[in-house]
Amino acid sequence: MSTVGQTGTAVRADGSPGPAQTAGGSTLPGGDRLVSPRRVKLSVSRVDPWTAMKLSFLLSVAVGIAGVVMISVLWLILSSMGVFTDMNRTVEGVLNTTNGAKFDLMNYIGLGRVVSLSIVIAVIDVILMTAISTLGAFLYNVCSSLVGGLQITLTDD
Repeated sequence: MSTVGQTGTAVRADGSPGPAQTAGGSTLPGGDRLVSPRRVKLSVSRVDPWTAMKLSFLLSVAVGIAGVVMISVLWLILSSMGVFTDMNRTVEGVLNTTNGAKFDLMNYIGLGRVVSLSIVIAVIDVILMTAISTLGAFLYNVCSSLVGGLQITLTDD
């Protein structure tokens, strides 16, 4: 009996190299047979809620940090393009402040306020995503106890 090694060459049961595999079948010249890949059917019957909570916490923190960085970069790009200056001029023209009071849009959408708001949203996202993922693990465990879990097939290629 022979098996196929890592490089795809045939190996006999005694360890000596054998002839190459034929193109269409699993029988080698000389009567040796190849061992087919193993197929294992498994089912995921339980997900540990503690592990799901830790993983979802780390992933949501990463998404929150990426969101804050993305909002900051977007604000800086828009500011360098002069979008906020043009908006400020447009709002001043619409309001037509002739009594000397100046309207400044940056009091409302300045970088500090935008970044602070995005940090608050990121913290809320971390809390919600962690809680929802942990609850999802609990619900999966309940459902899998009723129907048997998620079935997957693994092969050894």
